[in-house]
Amino acid sequence: MENREITLVVPCRNEAARLKLDEWRSGLEADPRLRLLFVDDGSTDATWEILQSAAAHPRIEVLKLDRNYGKAEAVRRGMLAELQHNRSRWIGFWDADLATGLDELENFRRHLTPGCWIVMGSRFRHLGNDIRRRPTRHLLGRIFATLVSWKLRLAVYDTQCGAKVFDREMVGEVFAEPFASRWFFDVEILLRLCRLHGHRSVRRHVIELPLQRWRDVPGSTLRLTDCFFDLIRVLKL
Repeated sequence: MENREITLVVPCRNEAARLKLDEWRSGLEADPRLRLLFVDDGSTDATWEILQSAAAHPRIEVLKLDRNYGKAEAVRRGMLAELQHNRSRWIGFWDADLATGLDELENFRRHLTPGCWIVMGSRFRHLGNDIRRRPTRHLLGRIFATLVSWKLRLAVYDTQCGAKVFDREMVGEVFAEPFASRWFFDVEILLRLCRLHGHRSVRRHVIELPLQRWRDVPGSTLRLTDCFFDLIRVLKL
């Protein structure tokens, strides 16, 4: 039988007020094929203490970084740490605020078949789904997506959704080296794949999956100026 186990790496930075551990535990109880690895990216609030208490669950592990490295490096270190465990066939990352609910994983699994490299959640609004995003963020997202599509030469709608699952065989390739970007590393992931395997292969083996539900959870500390300079850094690669 095809191994359908998934480990999700969850980067956390000062998430004490937003971390919904009850929802994460409920997701684990509903899905016996799911594991979680929370990565504390140098939090200065009570995040680490909360994560340590969560680690009492047999399918939750925690990793503490010695300082704040940014989301890109926190995800990278978590992905490589899980790769070394050699447990799950599929390894992904998911936003700590659960803007994408864990119930979306069943839809992801339908596409996690041999030959698939990545399934990327996409906040594509259409009849029948429920994507709630602030208008300003939606507009900025469309401008960003246009620039990214031009850079990558791929018709990608949403690189920045924080819900992605990878074939473990691709993790070592994609996450081996640190990213230039602290936040827009998702673009670098596709860029690395294009340079390693060619655009045609990426179009064939990467799936962009429209989500059924997504919530714009308040409390993000990412500033517009951070986004601008990070974007320029990525476009120069």
